[in-house]
Amino acid sequence: MNGYEKGTFGYDLQYLSERGRCAVLSTDDEEGRIIVSPQYQAKVFTSTVQGMAGKSLGFVNYKVFESGEPDEHMNGYGGENRLWIGPEGGRYSVFFKPGVSQVYDNWFTPKALDTEPWEVVSEGTKNIVMEKEMHLMNYLGSMLHMKVSRGVQMMEASSLGLHMGKGVKSVAYYTVNTLTNIGDHAWTPATGAICIWVLDMFRVAPRSIAIVPFVQGDEKELGPVATTEYFGAIPQDRYKEKGGYVFLKTDGLYRSKIGLSGRRTKAIAGSYDPDSHHLAVAAFEVDREGVYLNQEWDCERDPLVGDVFNAYNDGPLANGNIMGPFLELESASPAALIAPGETLSHGHSVFHFVGKDAHSLDHIIEALFGITEGGGSIVIP
Repeated sequence: MNGYEKGTFGYDLQYLSERGRCAVLSTDDEEGRIIVSPQYQAKVFTSTVQGMAGKSLGFVNYKVFESGEPDEHMNGYGGENRLWIGPEGGRYSVFFKPGVSQVYDNWFTPKALDTEPWEVVSEGTKNIVMEKEMHLMNYLGSMLHMKVSRGVQMMEASSLGLHMGKGVKSVAYYTVNTLTNIGDHAWTPATGAICIWVLDMFRVAPRSIAIVPFVQGDEKELGPVATTEYFGAIPQDRYKEKGGYVFLKTDGLYRSKIGLSGRRTKAIAGSYDPDSHHLAVAAFEVDREGVYLNQEWDCERDPLVGDVFNAYNDGPLANGNIMGPFLELESASPAALIAPGETLSHGHSVFHFVGKDAHSLDHIIEALFGITEGGGSIVIP
């Protein structure tokens, strides 16, 4: 790979370029870079804060690329920022055919989100716009015709109002994701609605932890702090609610997922690895009073009551198989209850901060999350 070691940005760029066209967007000094792939569903595959020889910060699933056999359910190529269309499960799901049991054997990712390339509309050194027409049938049997547009734009990490300080390198970008109803009928609670779903996939680490601030208040007014039963109860040594924060271990050893509603989320979350001095941050748009879709594989749940934000820790299935491991920070738009010709957009930004030592990011963690502990002391209490 032109002399670049595996794990570097340069290695991943060469690896991915051999499998399809890639666009590289960069900061003015070209230290901060990202790889965008129209071939692989408009994913931002990975990023770096230190140029071609710098560490690749996203998750690229080499074993899926090299398997040689397409997976009929999902081809998990990776990608530190990708666009899907939700919901995954429930009465409005676009991953299950009408009437089937919602179990893994019947779960299939739409090809436009999984294997089909997207068209490049425009491209520059700091931005790219891609689009795709999709025709998806949901679990109710409604056919939904849409055009989906995805723009990726480089930005300054200082846009969060931060002072970087010495010893901190960063890279950041903004994605605007828009869908348009190009069909002949409105999307309603009766026909079923969809949503824009953006997922950030990063590498796990032994002491990595998700930091998810939440709005504190009475459950009667705001609802539960978090949804934690996606895959069953999470052990207490892996999940904690304390002082306005949810903490989730993201070490890739135990499959678990949490979710926050529009009234609970603070529209920002992070994943922090104290050993590599790396903080990844997702910031996203939210409508506090919006209608969000339930993504659970449960047709008995109200499809119009769901989460805005999710954090996911990959881990082995019961049979020992594992897709990654990786971790994810995810956000969703409100339900697209729109008429023909109408659009819905959702903005989602990604920031990476890498420090030179254990305390380089303390001031950033405090500024973004209000947490004064740093240098590796952020743990499940």
